[in-house]
Amino acid sequence: MTQPLRFIHLESNPADAELISATLRNAGILCQSKHAQSREEFLAALRQEGFSLILADTAVPGFDGAAALALTRTLHPDMPFLFVSGAQGEEFAIDMMQRGATDYISKQRLGRLAPSIKRTLRELDERLERRRAEDALRVSEKQFRQAQKMEAVGRLAGGLAHDFNNLLTVIMGHSQVLIEELPSGDPTRAKIEEMQKAGERAANLIRQLMAFSRKQPLEPKVLPLNSVVGNVDSMLRRLIGEDIQLVIRFDPYDGHVKANPGQLEQVLMNLVVNARDAMPNGGLLAIETSQTELARTPMHHLHPLPLGQYVKLTVTDTGCGMDADVLSHLFEPFFTTKEEHKGTGLGLSTVFGIVTTCGGGIDVWSQVGHGTTFDLYFPRVNPQAHTADASAPQGRLRQGSETILLVEDDTGVRELVRHELVKIGYQVIEAKNGVEACLTATQQSYHVDLLLTDVVMPGMNGRELAQHLSVIKPNLRVLFMSGYLDDICVNSGMDPHRTTFLQKPFTPDLLLRTVRALLDSSASGTGHALHQPPLPGQAPRTAQAP
Repeated sequence: MTQPLRFIHLESNPADAELISATLRNAGILCQSKHAQSREEFLAALRQEGFSLILADTAVPGFDGAAALALTRTLHPDMPFLFVSGAQGEEFAIDMMQRGATDYISKQRLGRLAPSIKRTLRELDERLERRRAEDALRVSEKQFRQAQKMEAVGRLAGGLAHDFNNLLTVIMGHSQVLIEELPSGDPTRAKIEEMQKAGERAANLIRQLMAFSRKQPLEPKVLPLNSVVGNVDSMLRRLIGEDIQLVIRFDPYDGHVKANPGQLEQVLMNLVVNARDAMPNGGLLAIETSQTELARTPMHHLHPLPLGQYVKLTVTDTGCGMDADVLSHLFEPFFTTKEEHKGTGLGLSTVFGIVTTCGGGIDVWSQVGHGTTFDLYFPRVNPQAHTADASAPQGRLRQGSETILLVEDDTGVRELVRHELVKIGYQVIEAKNGVEACLTATQQSYHVDLLLTDVVMPGMNGRELAQHLSVIKPNLRVLFMSGYLDDICVNSGMDPHRTTFLQKPFTPDLLLRTVRALLDSSASGTGHALHQPPLPGQAPRTAQAP
């Protein structure tokens, strides 16, 4: 044994105590004993830490081994307890073993002592290892159940996103149409503009929901951190309740960062929720944006941060605080100090993932009873370097004359898209699903320049439809549209010069510009006719445009 065996020895005879210690040393067991000769000394030793087992005589003045065993099982249920005593009889030994004693060894047969201790310690290690494995298994099972819940939430979010984005396409589309038709001074125009802004905010909420379920690739943007905090100000005040005072101090220089706004809002929400839970009786919550010269890498990071200019987001609360042990596990997935069913343990790990993905790091200060401060560092970016192309004016939409096969199972979306395409001059052929579109395009003589199709439809989906029609018309251009946010790679395997994707919800202006750009993307401006299958006994013939 590399470490001395520390044990409590309840023994009233000093000579016997020394004999037992010598027996262990002669057997190669390095040991340190705590000698106890009374109930008080034994109880005091039990309340100390670091002992591996107990050796006890059956009787000491004013105290006995049975009472010592009962005390041990109360304070340390798993502590090995070995009787080393004179002859007490077999019935007594059996009785003590039934009450939880590990072994009973006669002082006249001390040769059994060392092997019994070694076996006891080995069995104790095996039990502890088995218990650690069982605990790890329980944690893994809990994490697996949590992962299953997250996957279920993701699937639900995907379905909700599809339905909501179809609705938002109709709302935002008709709103833009009405705004364009009303004169600038019309009082109704302002109300419709507010309706369209509400639709845009709803679309942003859907994107955030899908980002949380990992079903949407997020594109970072250069944006002022002040605006992110300001956008969620009212939401945060409703979230924390009236008993918590919220103070927000903005960076006077309005530093810019490159990040996804929805993810930054998620970072703020997670930190504020934790701060609220740490102040059940109310308190002060302060949020501050500032700029700083980073001279060292923050405490929590994925890779060492380059020194230089950073934008800092600070969230401070006057709550209960955290001790060193909690701080050491703070950003671990599924680690939580909240009660069962009141926390997933994913909030701060999500914060860490978002901040480090942006190239930043985190410092945390906390003390029990004195609150907590999070400092989040993001690399500062120059907004002028990223906005040069954003203000470029868009040209006026050119009238169209091409024929478009429109396939959409949602009636509201289909009617809106058809109306806008026809209004600008396109010829539109409608179909409610892929099967109907396939039959329409192959059985009749239509000159089709572009297939505009939803991705998810009953029967034949948009990808299958596009692949089928591309066989009989290789130069067909295809514009996919979808309310599902994970369909963005649907055009993989197809000609990227003749295929693109439009995410719902979209405005009529974006739809028309995307259609025009796709039609103009190929050098061959005229589309080829879809070939009609020949009738029996006839040579193949080409379907002409009506």
